[in-house]
Amino acid sequence: MQKVKLPKQVDPVKSATLRSDYQGVVLSSEMPRLLGAVADIAKEVDVEVKFAKDEQGLTYFQGHMACATSLVCERCNEVFDHPLDVSFCFSPVQSAKEEDEDELPEVYEPVEVDDHGEINLFQIFEDELILSLPIVALHAEKDCKQKRDKMSFGTIEPVDERPNPFAVLKELKRD
Repeated sequence: MQKVKLPKQVDPVKSATLRSDYQGVVLSSEMPRLLGAVADIAKEVDVEVKFAKDEQGLTYFQGHMACATSLVCERCNEVFDHPLDVSFCFSPVQSAKEEDEDELPEVYEPVEVDDHGEINLFQIFEDELILSLPIVALHAEKDCKQKRDKMSFGTIEPVDERPNPFAVLKELKRD
């Protein structure tokens, strides 16, 4: 199957009614926040998205994203490969009010639609990829050049003993 560029703005309700399926790519250059969070990323992010309605009549879209990235190890400052593989399942809501979110089953993550009933797919994809990045980028310990035995965290200077300010009260209570 040929890879095609996905649409940026989509009406999820209309797409679910048509049972639209998209299989294609998003250029990583369209995701500036993700570019700033990684050392390097593949030119394209492979994406599959399926729009549908569930048994309750709720509109949802689910899919899968995958791409290769490189991160900088916080321990040794070397670049290492880190593949991203993300699955998602969203349901559009009109507003981000809590009562709207409470009505959704836990399977669906709410995503707010704009005034025209559309969503920005690229922004949602970028958010999901950023959330899938590790909090602290580290090699596997066996692959890291900086071994645990050689790591130095510095020394702590002993603190001078200060006199207890309540020692005077101890002298008063000698009776």
